[in-house]
Amino acid sequence: MTSLAGLHALMSRLGHPVAQSAAPSGAGFADGAPYRFEIPSVEGPEVLEAVVAEADRLGVPVARTSQGSGVMMLTDEEITRMARIGAERGIEVNLFLGPRAAWDTGGQAKLTQAVGAAARGNAMVAACLADALRACSLGIRSLLVGDLGTLDVLRALKADGTLPANLVLKTSVLMPLTNGPTAALYERLGATTVNVGTDLTVPHLAEIRAATGLPIDLYLEVPDDQGGFVRFYEAVEIVRAAAPVYLKMGLRNAPNIYPAGGHLGAVPRELGRERVRRAALVQRLIEELDPALAKPSQTSDLGVPEVQPRG
Repeated sequence: MTSLAGLHALMSRLGHPVAQSAAPSGAGFADGAPYRFEIPSVEGPEVLEAVVAEADRLGVPVARTSQGSGVMMLTDEEITRMARIGAERGIEVNLFLGPRAAWDTGGQAKLTQAVGAAARGNAMVAACLADALRACSLGIRSLLVGDLGTLDVLRALKADGTLPANLVLKTSVLMPLTNGPTAALYERLGATTVNVGTDLTVPHLAEIRAATGLPIDLYLEVPDDQGGFVRFYEAVEIVRAAAPVYLKMGLRNAPNIYPAGGHLGAVPRELGRERVRRAALVQRLIEELDPALAKPSQTSDLGVPEVQPRG
């Protein structure tokens, strides 16, 4: 394997030059690294343990895990276990908030995913707040938000001290974000890291980067219900244009496991392990195509859980 510049030079010599895309963002995380890995669909402590073990085995620096079933689908003991693992390993543990339209008694979400994460009515917003308060009381410092109004309310609760000031508010891929003005709006409403559309081009990502300094979260392999794209060979260009960026490793050709539970057996754990293996494949490509890209080293700006010491 040669570098990306070498591949482009080869294509030019053959008379088929590769079109140049966006200019590098020049930004990075607090540790200077332009990218980090996020493993989504880590639905409980057993899955988190499997992901951590596989990351150790393959040498993948997993910075964040995220969950999709929601805080309400976890017991206090499960949340505490996940928080403790995250605190011990310096990994951000992100949990989804509350009920959502797709699981509610309404009919629109059965026809389109566009409203799947919306909070239907003020009572559902209140349920999201209950999830947030409970998760934070158990040490979680990173929450996944699928509703715009809920995001603004959470911002207000951070500002008045009801919720921790260092709480990470991550917007969901189910809240469409496909342009710079929307990214700037999400930031004003309290987002601290933004999940963008799965099908955006590198120039689109550069436009969003120009509109906000927040970390961008992007699926590099996309679940089938979000498009099913596999964008491994775009990784270097994506990182250059979108940094700081979380590369999310979903899985194509995999079941939707939300809400997860014991009835699914080993499936969530095996999916978690495979997502880490996919991250290892991407890490190899990035290191070979652009060895100059800095690797993650510290985690000072992550929403790592805050738990009481054992004993």
